[in-house]
Amino acid sequence: MQEKGKISIHTENIFPIIKKFLYSDHEIFLRELVSNSVDATQKIKRLAALGEYSGDLGEARVEVSVDKKKKTITIQDGGLGMTAEEIKKYINQIAFSGATEFMEKFKDAGDAKEIIGKFGLGFYSAFMVAGKVEIDSLSYQEGAEPAKWICDGSTEFEIKVGKRKTRGTTITLHINEDSEEFLEESRIQNVLNKYARFLPVEVKFGTKDNSVEDGEDKEGKKKWKTVKVDNIINNTTPIWTKSPSELTDEDYLSFYKELYPMTDDPLFWIHLNVDFPFELTGILYFPKVKNDFEMQKNKIQLYSRQVFITDEVKDVVPEFLMLLHGIIDSPDIPLNVSRSYLQSDGNVKKINSYITKKVADKLGDLFKKERASYESKWDDIGLFVKYGMLSEEKFYEKAKDFGLVKNTEGKCCTIDEYQKHIETNQTDKDKNKIWLYASDPAKQDGFITAAIDKGYDVLVFDTPIDSHFINHMETKLENTQIKRVDADNVDKLVDKDEKRELIISEEDKTSLLGVFEKSIGNPSYKVSIEPLAPTDAPVTVTMPEFMRRMKEMQATGGGGFNMFGSMPDSYDVSVNGNHPLADKIISAKMDKTKEKVAKQAFDLALLSQGLLQGKDLTEFIKRSTDILSK
Repeated sequence: MQEKGKISIHTENIFPIIKKFLYSDHEIFLRELVSNSVDATQKIKRLAALGEYSGDLGEARVEVSVDKKKKTITIQDGGLGMTAEEIKKYINQIAFSGATEFMEKFKDAGDAKEIIGKFGLGFYSAFMVAGKVEIDSLSYQEGAEPAKWICDGSTEFEIKVGKRKTRGTTITLHINEDSEEFLEESRIQNVLNKYARFLPVEVKFGTKDNSVEDGEDKEGKKKWKTVKVDNIINNTTPIWTKSPSELTDEDYLSFYKELYPMTDDPLFWIHLNVDFPFELTGILYFPKVKNDFEMQKNKIQLYSRQVFITDEVKDVVPEFLMLLHGIIDSPDIPLNVSRSYLQSDGNVKKINSYITKKVADKLGDLFKKERASYESKWDDIGLFVKYGMLSEEKFYEKAKDFGLVKNTEGKCCTIDEYQKHIETNQTDKDKNKIWLYASDPAKQDGFITAAIDKGYDVLVFDTPIDSHFINHMETKLENTQIKRVDADNVDKLVDKDEKRELIISEEDKTSLLGVFEKSIGNPSYKVSIEPLAPTDAPVTVTMPEFMRRMKEMQATGGGGFNMFGSMPDSYDVSVNGNHPLADKIISAKMDKTKEKVAKQAFDLALLSQGLLQGKDLTEFIKRSTDILSK
């Protein structure tokens, strides 16, 4: 048998199109060819299981090898094999489903990602790196004749009787000059580690050194020796292919370490397993989250029947769950023809909704059954929950029952619990419940103490998204306002319409105002004299709540609030007219003394807010030293 012919594609331009558009990354050729060999191996095993093949299965594995001298890469399997007729059918007639239409549709390459798959072009990814490709195959069918197919990258091919003696297929790639990087064993190892790590059939790539026990020495200590063993790339039965009942916590933790070495143990995990209306398995882990969002993202890997596809899963996984880590495996996720990108359709939306519901149910279950443990993990999982409540309305409806707020004393409450907790004491004159919070408890300790002394509760909101979360909660909760504890004097934050009179005269008030305005000498600071309690701070510096909140939201991606980020800072300066210090300033005989004391009180207020810096801080320290020396 010998035959020469042309690949039936009705065009001379197929290979340039393949080379230009088929795959953005040339390394994918190895994924395609190894996957084909795995499929062929699985099929022969299936036929044997059904009793349709009675021959010796032998080593059911795929073997990849590199010959740097010959400049070849070989992919070999003991699978189904192919007859000459099957090679002609499956390899030569690429576009038998409509080659003419294909060329008409894609000749302008408006969207070349649509090509692959629809025309069975996976095999031809070999020509991305090879100048010549050979197929040696022997079918499992009794009496089959071995066949050899050769193609030099043009549409010309040759097929003849082969010399293969055993069932299966060997594909030999003669690597072109532009792709000689793939003749390096380390490069192939890395590509296989990426794409073949969890394939369901063993993939061998050369050998490796292993240390094994070799008896004991004279002192009774174990001896070791180095032996050559097969370098098996993959774990053929990763845990997501198993039932949760077969697995222990240690299995899940061990797999996490396999995926993400040198990381902290996850908090907990979710095992995904659904077969209707779509097929999907996987493991999603909740990691200990740092405050850097971007460092945490893109840690979910997408597989299709254990073949790695991509770590770009933003359409399959809701945005707020991109901080999760783990594996999703689904043959029902629509890929583009190169299996490199996702395409949106109904299934993607269904899978997205399923994952959201699964995560919400898991968190709700943990909260109900293990509240103490759940609360202990809140500092880590709170970011997920808040992010989800912000971005997904369906998640919010579930999460409001297990989303927590935490106060400065470390006590956690659900939103409903907290509303009831503060209802009596933190309701203002307009019947609004006032949530007080700190974004930096250490820095805001003085304000927190003042609020607690009033019997108020102070929450901690210190994550990067809390400014957005606060704004969102105010839209969700009726008659509720959320204010930072250092945004104003505590009596103004929770305004209960308790009137307090100034003990100084209007004349003294005007004089005191003038002294502070002159000593500050900065129009960005708006000074007012307030009738506060004598025990309150003599001077308080705050940024108006609205302005501060808008600036915070802009800093963490606030969309339309960019204008506030560019506006100059402005602050309110509240001078306590009922504090003994006010009387001291008023009664001072020299204007210079009045201004010095006022400036010192103002700088102390700035210092408490972390606003005293540079030259002003240096002068404050010098002035304080002078005061102490007298």
